[in-house]
Amino acid sequence: MELQVKNTHGQAVGQTILVSDETFGREFNEALVHQVVIAYLAGGRAGTRAQKNRSAVSGGGAKPWRQKGTGRARAGTIRSPLWRGGGVTFAASPQDHSQKVNKKMYRAAMRCIFSELLRQERLLLVSNFTLAEPKTKLMVAQLADLGIGDSVLLITAAQDQNLYRSARNLAHVEVREVSKLDPVGLIRYDKVIITADALEKVEGWLS
Repeated sequence: MELQVKNTHGQAVGQTILVSDETFGREFNEALVHQVVIAYLAGGRAGTRAQKNRSAVSGGGAKPWRQKGTGRARAGTIRSPLWRGGGVTFAASPQDHSQKVNKKMYRAAMRCIFSELLRQERLLLVSNFTLAEPKTKLMVAQLADLGIGDSVLLITAAQDQNLYRSARNLAHVEVREVSKLDPVGLIRYDKVIITADALEKVEGWLS
């Protein structure tokens, strides 16, 4: 499969890059992509909620009064959930919501997503994408030259501070390097721009 390379003005430069059909020509496996996306979102949950049950609340070691003869209901501890200052009946505890996903499954899902982006013409390959200085207006102008809308993910081969700082004030524009890609980030945006160097790294990673 050959992909057409464009410049930062959206014009073809007469250059094509040959990529494998195994990586960028796969059929879309909705069940697999759904499983990987759900697992990724679950792994981002903190799960740190916590409350104290009767054993975790301090105090209450002694029986408040004797079992019989007082006319009051029997009580074994002042930290009972029925008492003010006592523990919580069904106390929440920290949980791990992460789900196990094999590396083979994860890479297969990423290949499905990239292939679908190509089929939907949402993936744009550019020779390079750089800015002379970190200015938001320069990023806006560059995206306007490409004819790209407001929702854009820009994938670079390595970290570029000028691009990152230029995009961080734009609500629906994000810059990521290849090593920080994830399935949710790929499907969240309407358009995905990837540089030629980044495409080579992606294919090496997913092949």
